[in-house]
Amino acid sequence: MHHEPAGASPAPQVQRVVTPAGDARITWHRAARARAVLALGHGAGGGIEAPDLQALAMTLPGHDVSVALVEQPWRVAGRKVAPAPKALDSAWSALWPELASPGLPVVAGGRSAGARVACRTAAALGARAVLALAFPLHPPGRPEKSRAGELSEAGVPTFVVQGARDPFGRPGEFPAGTHLVEVPFADHGFAVPKRADLTRTAALGLVTEAVARWLDKLPGE
Repeated sequence: MHHEPAGASPAPQVQRVVTPAGDARITWHRAARARAVLALGHGAGGGIEAPDLQALAMTLPGHDVSVALVEQPWRVAGRKVAPAPKALDSAWSALWPELASPGLPVVAGGRSAGARVACRTAAALGARAVLALAFPLHPPGRPEKSRAGELSEAGVPTFVVQGARDPFGRPGEFPAGTHLVEVPFADHGFAVPKRADLTRTAALGLVTEAVARWLDKLPGE
């Protein structure tokens, strides 16, 4: 399913969507000749300004994939604390028809808590696959509180991109058979130490390259 990169993509478009939890916001980075939509939710400690989300939004339209960066209602309203998982899932499900409105296959995804939302709702919403960036496999220092079941029960092809030093779950802690790419030296935000043999820019490049390759290999769109 290889496609040659398209030309320059249009300017981002911001769309407000009403959900049971309040207004959500979608920032569309549309490909000129889109073959799929990648919908990305943010984590519990930040928004769509996260460097990995921005890097994917800047890169993937050139690979014929439109990127929709989704801001949950609590972020749009300016609150600092995320609500319970049920509320996050409800808002994500309510705005899904807008993500699917271009009539293209939709890959659900996100970073950290956003990845968990994508996993929990993917099968019910008809997502083509799930992209899990910095999946929080467990709370830091609490490996017994595993969330591996959310990955294994997603019900669709799932791809994890994980930092080698992520305190929420290092790559080696994931169950055998997990489709995972490791980003060397990187932490939960894909930041790397100054002494590492890898720059932050290069680490983000590894993320975008791995995701682009994975999307190209998804069968049957």
